[in-house]
Amino acid sequence: MTSTLASQTKLSLDNFLQLPETEPASEYINGQIYQKPMPKGKHSAIQTFLAPAINQVAIPNKIARAFTELRCTFGGRSLVPDITVFSWERIPVDENGEIENTFEIAPDWTIEILSPEQSSTRVIDNILFCLNHGTKLGWFIDPQERSILIFKPGEQPEIKQNQESLSVLSSLGDLRLSVQDVFSWLSLS
Repeated sequence: MTSTLASQTKLSLDNFLQLPETEPASEYINGQIYQKPMPKGKHSAIQTFLAPAINQVAIPNKIARAFTELRCTFGGRSLVPDITVFSWERIPVDENGEIENTFEIAPDWTIEILSPEQSSTRVIDNILFCLNHGTKLGWFIDPQERSILIFKPGEQPEIKQNQESLSVLSSLGDLRLSVQDVFSWLSLS
């Protein structure tokens, strides 16, 4: 079960951002703090393989970059999606041209992998929140159901299963993944 760390008194976003980071990460949603569950095996395996699969296509041509467990603070929330993808030109950089520590913008693509004790409603709400703040694509990966829900702004979600191809950012057209590809990372054979 997902735990709420906040008391009944609402906390401001600024006060939340001053708190020490937790392990696993906590998110700030509507004045409340929610600690994400510790990733389990299936979650971890998918996350470990998916981010590099995206980066293998995205980074060499400076198209985009995938990040795991990156805190993104925007629109009054502070979220830590399992994987975020930012178009190359939108990646915040510091005065040295290095990646900033603080991302105060919505990702171009947000990916969430459902853990057994996680609230699917809260996770989907976070994806929809991202879409309402400029995110172009959201994936909701459900290892138990072996399905992936695809979210795009202004469209009905699509449920993808088996051999079906998955939508990716248009700039990453060379990235070809099916639902089966994603869940194949769970097998040791």
